[in-house]
Amino acid sequence: MSTLSRPADKKIRLGDLLVENGLISAEQLQHALGEQRRLGAKLGRTLIDLGMVRENDMLALLSRQLAIPLIDLRSYRFDPMLVRKLPETLARRFRSIVLKEEGEAYLVGMADPTDLFAFDEIARQLGREVRIALVREDDVLRTFDNVYRRTEEISTLAQELSEEVSNDGMLDLSQLALGEDAADAPVVKLLQSLFVDALQAGASDIHIEPDSDCLRLRQRVDGVLNEQVIREKQIASALVLRLKLMAGLNISEKRLPQDGRFHISARNRGIDVRVSTMPVQHGESVVMRLLDQSGAMLNLETLGMPAPMLARFRHVLRSPSGMILVTGPTGSGKTTSLYAALHSLNGPERKIITVEDPVEYRLPRISQVQVNAKIGLDFAAVLRSALRQDPDVILVGEMRDQETAEIGLRAAMTGHLVLSTLHTNDAVGTADRLLDMGAPGYLLAASLRCIIAQRLVRRVCDSCGEPQLPDANEQAWLAELRPGTSTAGLRRGRGCQHCNGTGYRGRVGVYEYLEPTVDMLEALRRGGHEGFVHAASRAPLHRPLAQAVLDYALDGVTTLAEAKRIGGELMPAMR
Repeated sequence: MSTLSRPADKKIRLGDLLVENGLISAEQLQHALGEQRRLGAKLGRTLIDLGMVRENDMLALLSRQLAIPLIDLRSYRFDPMLVRKLPETLARRFRSIVLKEEGEAYLVGMADPTDLFAFDEIARQLGREVRIALVREDDVLRTFDNVYRRTEEISTLAQELSEEVSNDGMLDLSQLALGEDAADAPVVKLLQSLFVDALQAGASDIHIEPDSDCLRLRQRVDGVLNEQVIREKQIASALVLRLKLMAGLNISEKRLPQDGRFHISARNRGIDVRVSTMPVQHGESVVMRLLDQSGAMLNLETLGMPAPMLARFRHVLRSPSGMILVTGPTGSGKTTSLYAALHSLNGPERKIITVEDPVEYRLPRISQVQVNAKIGLDFAAVLRSALRQDPDVILVGEMRDQETAEIGLRAAMTGHLVLSTLHTNDAVGTADRLLDMGAPGYLLAASLRCIIAQRLVRRVCDSCGEPQLPDANEQAWLAELRPGTSTAGLRRGRGCQHCNGTGYRGRVGVYEYLEPTVDMLEALRRGGHEGFVHAASRAPLHRPLAQAVLDYALDGVTTLAEAKRIGGELMPAMR
């Protein structure tokens, strides 16, 4: 094996280099070295996390000093098969990725090219000459999640499990129930691989769906389902059985839907898994919602609200009483917004009670109650009891009926801040929905503080995004909604390895914020929905949700197709 003269042979000391070039002071270096020893992290990452140096400046300096290229992985079109030349464990350990084959050598991106040991291990593993490029650590970690997927591993484990299933499709229940002793069983390893793959892909849900001739494994990523087909359909019963055992469900009951939950640890993260089973034509369908309990709780700043809207929302949250409603369809991020609001309110001076179905995230200092309709513990019953617990803030998971709405509104009128959700298309339609449920107009007028309607739209992939020219139909659609609007900012994604060919990567919240004016409150007292809508249309600070969705498309944040998919039912309000 021939070896290239290693960049690290220049004996570069990162800290001294940064001081010599004036990026940090000697005092800052000493402080960072102390933090590095305490945390056990790399010096470069410590300096960046402490805010002493910008990552771009540090990488540009290293690139010049070592005379190696700095490659932006976000726009680099790599070969997944070539990347896998380096085993995942080694790649993650050294934050390194094989980028290109250059004759008899490999070009390898490294987050720390001064690491002599990593260079030698990579060269030994690849068995070829190695040339080094510099890459950002965060970018290389994201790339790993896209490349080192578990698709092939899942197929292999499914075949192993199929061999263990007898001809009649049954498994030894005693073996499945062994717990820790069954860790090496194919069904356990298959589920573990399935969970890890879902977490790497950023999936929110896993679907296990038996069909007539196959088993479909689907993951919801950025709101859209991706499918892997497993031909060994006979393993479905084993997967469902194991999941029922993990969730504490009745394994002998296959005719009725069941709900449960369990906790797993994967990739150094604690994940709560909500399980729902349902009998279908070819067996039992299972859907699992993945709730990451290890990540930092979202705060209001991370929601992505425009600054003026966020300031108004914070002001309303400081109100001692009243009702705040977050509206939108299932999967629009309502719960995330409510938990972010609770996070800002959570302190020793406030008593906070939540009434949820189910409790999704465990929060310290907050009394969280799980609704259980089977024993009469519904929203209304819990809410009545919660009011006797001397709360300052109450979160009601959803306004589902007239009784719950009236109790919540009366609580908001008598000195409590009440937060809840409602399924409506936009903020203006919320009043009509509550009036239709039977909520008295005078209670709405006395209690309602603000309404937030929201959606989640997919972002154009940063790696493959490019300008988009609208077709004739799209031009006509835009001309009808906004005559004379420029389309210069429209973008779309071509599809690449970073976004799994979808053209989208990640999602962003789109919001409509409505604070009732005097005219709107007067319309509510009279119980008049049309008057409320008319008054809202004249409110100077109100911007319909459809306008915000279209703005994101025109600014290139999302595509025109995504704007039409998300906001299509709202567009008539703009005409």
